[in-house]
Amino acid sequence: MKKEKRIETIVKILKQELEKFESPAITILARKKRDPFMVLISTILSLRTKDKTTIGASKKLFAVADSPKKILKLKRKEIEKLVYPVGFYHRKAEQILKISEILITDYNGKVPDKTNDLLGLPGVGRKTANLVLNEGFGKLAICVDTHVHRISNRLNLVKTSEPEETEFALQKILPKKHWIVFNTLLVTLGQNICTPVSPKCSLCPIEKYCPRIGVDKHR
Repeated sequence: MKKEKRIETIVKILKQELEKFESPAITILARKKRDPFMVLISTILSLRTKDKTTIGASKKLFAVADSPKKILKLKRKEIEKLVYPVGFYHRKAEQILKISEILITDYNGKVPDKTNDLLGLPGVGRKTANLVLNEGFGKLAICVDTHVHRISNRLNLVKTSEPEETEFALQKILPKKHWIVFNTLLVTLGQNICTPVSPKCSLCPIEKYCPRIGVDKHR
């Protein structure tokens, strides 16, 4: 099967079969209110943090302050208390304050919708920037985290060693109509079935289309 047809088949199957699993944290939060600032801050909180913790911390923070202006009325210790126990909560609280200050000073309190502007914000890398463009603005971008990077290589869609390489490689082969949903599909698959160690291949709905590149053990 040609790669183009295989991609279409894989996306179609995953859209149908992954509905029984809970969506990634940022997708859940974004669906409730497509607010770029809330998507940005939630994504910052989600780094190296489990989804359940991210959702809980985000809700607690936004119940008190859901805009840059409101964030700046809080002290760092107050933010730390609200977002605890996310990973690196001390550093993230500081980043949230700095981001809010920059947004007020340079962007009239609004989150920018350009990649380079987003990358200029503290703690924002390509993954975060692209997720904000996707979920916050509905703009086309391919958000590549560890799940997307790992599974894209296992499927032999790309041959890359770093997530940034995977992003640019996927841009060449993935139809634009799939750019936004691709992250949600592969993150959901990666969290529940195509795990980093010993993936559950016997339960995978796209097992027959996967050559298991780099997989030593599976269930």
